[in-house]
This record gives sequence, structure tokens and C-alpha cells, in this order.
Amino acid sequence: MGQLIAKLMGIFGNQEHKVIIVGLDNAGKTTILYQFNVEEIILRKTHFLMWDIGGQEALRSTWNKYYSKTEFIILVIDSTDRDRLLTTREELYKMLAHEALRDASVLIFANKQDVKDSMTTVEISQFLTLSAIKDHPWHIQGCCALTGEGLPAGLQWMLSQTTAN
Repeated sequence: MGQLIAKLMGIFGNQEHKVIIVGLDNAGKTTILYQFNVEEIILRKTHFLMWDIGGQEALRSTWNKYYSKTEFIILVIDSTDRDRLLTTREELYKMLAHEALRDASVLIFANKQDVKDSMTTVEISQFLTLSAIKDHPWHIQGCCALTGEGLPAGLQWMLSQTTAN
């Protein structure tokens, strides 16, 4: 699969928007990208060029190499994986504490919402204590990477953040 780098570059006017896509292994990052069938998404004249960042434990320590000039973090969570939600929370707060990400907005895709007994976005939000994040705009969006449900709404939120800034 190669390096899992997530770079979302959007051209809005003359601005370029860099996004990293992260998440633990098997959360659904690659499936989300495949849902769009291309690695470039165009939404209202904004171009998002997607590349994919690995979540295996050995690779997570390298995420910070890609933080420079990042404006968006897309965190993909497996909504059925209660056992690793603590690890996800730890990784999220490590990222948010990094100087290079001080201005980044955070989109959280709560993937696998179609699976029986998956956690709701409210449960995930509470467990991750998202309400404590005051210095980064954030949004949690339930989704199903296999069908694409919820993905356009998440991208729409990102687009609204590019126009708000």
C-alpha cells in the first residue's frame, strides 16, 4: 500500500490546503479514499488531493513528519473498536499538542456506523472528550466508508472551514 500519507490540497483562490488523514489500522482510511474512486475530489472549485497515512503502531511515530503546514486533520475511527478508542484518544491529543498543527481543523469520521452495536458519534465524542478541544475547530461525522454515507457531509464541513478562514 506504500506510505500512508494523507495530503489534502485544495485550491480555493490561490490558497492551498494541506490535510493529513490518520487513524489506527483497519479504521477505514483507505476505504474512504476508494469510495471516491479517485485521489482527487473537486467540491465547488476546491480541489482536494488525497493520499493515505498508515495507522499501524510502528508507523504512528512517523506521523509528525507530515505535520508541517497542515490545515486539516481527518481522523478516521472504527466505531466498533471500543478496545482501541483510548489509543485513538492518546494519538489525537498528541497530534493536537504538536506545534506544527496549532492551526489545524479536525474532521473525525466515525466509520462503520452501519455495523450493529457500533458506537454513536455522541458516545465517541464523549469518550474522546472532544468538548475539551477549544483551540481547534472540530467536527465529528458518522459515516460508512463502504457505501459513502456521511462522507460528503464531512467534506462539506471542511469546505466551510476553508471559506471561514
